[in-house]
Amino acid sequence: MDNREQQILHSWNENASAWTESVRSHLIESRQVATNKAIIDTILKYNPNNVLDVGCGEGWLVRELFNRGIDATGTDGAAPLIDKAKALGDGSFHVLTYEELGASNVISSINYDAIVFNFALVGENVSELLNSLRKQLSNRGKLIIQTVHPFAVCGDEPYRDGWRVESFANFGSGYKESMPWYFRTVGSWLALVQSARLRIDECLEPIHPVTGRPLSLLLTCSVCL
Repeated sequence: MDNREQQILHSWNENASAWTESVRSHLIESRQVATNKAIIDTILKYNPNNVLDVGCGEGWLVRELFNRGIDATGTDGAAPLIDKAKALGDGSFHVLTYEELGASNVISSINYDAIVFNFALVGENVSELLNSLRKQLSNRGKLIIQTVHPFAVCGDEPYRDGWRVESFANFGSGYKESMPWYFRTVGSWLALVQSARLRIDECLEPIHPVTGRPLSLLLTCSVCL
């Protein structure tokens, strides 16, 4: 794990309580007005029996799916977040970094109808991870990625791939550490998926109901035959 990847994990460990408060108190506007519903609707569209939520955070999506009768499992590298998730129950949760996923007997022994990254691919070198998890999809399985829309977060910086910093300033109080994250253009996201030998079945761009601006990029993928 390189230095920036270590910083990402450190940030989530330090900010676990603040992030949990942001999510459970509905402080993140984009999630309330569009992106939470978008990821749930996309998953349910494929009627999965089981779902793996990678980078699940405090577990809200796993709980939502569990309450709809889906066998949902969440993993996250930040133990404090998994502790928060387990405290509410409803679903299965495991402390696993992205590097540890492939070596986990609990995860690797199962084929999933959906594997989900909901705002959870924030590092640079994730192609190997996607390629590994692709092999754990069932015959009808989908790999679903929701990420911040590049047009919405580019700001005044050049529209090209590169590392940026999230301060969490708009998510509420109590955050102790900023987080490095890797910005990708739309074209770069498409190339990343193709490099993992995945085919894009659907590309959605959830829109803010008032501003009309895109809030996220939502890609549903299947294994290339």
